[in-house]
Amino acid sequence: MQSHKAQGNVREDPGVRKPKIPQWCSLHNLWIIVVIFVTVILVVQALGIRDMRMKYEKVLKPWIFQVNNRMLEKTCQPKTHLMFLKTHKTASSTVLNILYRFGDARNLTFALPYQYYFGYPYLFKATMVKSYSPEKAQKFHILCHHMRFYKPQVEKVMPNGTFYVSILRNPVTLMESSFTYYKGSCSVFRKVNSLTQFLADPWKYYSPDGHDNQYARNTMWFDFGFDNNANDTEEYVDFVINEIENTFHLILISEYFDESMVLLKDALCWEFDDVVSFKLNVRNKVTVRSLSEVDVKRIKAWNSLDWRLYLHFNQTFWQKVEQYGRKRMADDVLVLQRAGKELGDLCLNGSRPVDTSQIQDKKLKPYQQGNARIMGYNLNTNLDESTWEKCIRMVTPELQYKDRLDAKLFPP
Repeated sequence: MQSHKAQGNVREDPGVRKPKIPQWCSLHNLWIIVVIFVTVILVVQALGIRDMRMKYEKVLKPWIFQVNNRMLEKTCQPKTHLMFLKTHKTASSTVLNILYRFGDARNLTFALPYQYYFGYPYLFKATMVKSYSPEKAQKFHILCHHMRFYKPQVEKVMPNGTFYVSILRNPVTLMESSFTYYKGSCSVFRKVNSLTQFLADPWKYYSPDGHDNQYARNTMWFDFGFDNNANDTEEYVDFVINEIENTFHLILISEYFDESMVLLKDALCWEFDDVVSFKLNVRNKVTVRSLSEVDVKRIKAWNSLDWRLYLHFNQTFWQKVEQYGRKRMADDVLVLQRAGKELGDLCLNGSRPVDTSQIQDKKLKPYQQGNARIMGYNLNTNLDESTWEKCIRMVTPELQYKDRLDAKLFPP
């Protein structure tokens, strides 16, 4: 199951005020800058001209830079119109929970499917959104459930200025995960006993029109709305990658999830608390199968479109990290990880996920599919009401959280 343009009648964020002028231009902050400048002059005079350059470079310059940066960072406003293309088996359920919590806490409007996904594997249509009406021309804040992306229809429900984001994963580990998870539903996987058997002669078992066979080849390419059985010519691959780059503002990388969250936080002008998370929809390690070098080569060849897609956006991802600053990134990742550990110790019984058989609250049991054993969490029992509410939002599986949002937006 792990499967922007006119604003319209959009509800604005409560409590968010748009200043008429940037905060750094306010009278108060200008006085701060003047005080800093005068202080620098006085300190330089006290130090003496001889040591001026050394002291400035080592002490004053970094301090002034940090103060100015903090003041300038305050000028951005949190983005609240988001389109997240939830790709399959890419840690997208954890990103989904982050978006759920952000929107839920601020009473933002979600474009929800009638069930749990938007008509997948068919291309997305605006009519798949619950309560959508072309006559009302309603626009939503967040669109984030499984779909096969189709931009012209997405633009009917999301306003101008929407931030588009998605996530990719190494196709090698993705296929190993897909084989385990979709073993019972994907027709081609049902024909074989192991992934190795399938990879030895994939065309012997694979049919492009077989039920759920999009999970067996170039799944991410398919999720972005393109032909997952097309020939991987340079011209075609370049065309698709260019289309994706022109639509999506940020592509996250599953293998570098913490770095991805830091980039997402920065791009959306959010806080660390908004992107801290617990891993959701993660498999018990006993179901993970090791792959031989031959299997790895065959997966890359069989999923050549996904492999080219991943290589390209993995490269652009690290270019964004370089622009962000390696040292700054390392520092922020540590902040995020510490926050996650502190919340884990506070919220979770045992501070880690447990096998589904050990989950005490049935409402927190994640959906199980195929041969995967999806893990979940038990909460500590000594939490006060507000802490419990925060913690339970972080561990609620995606189907149950979708039901929660459904009941909130469409009360019976």
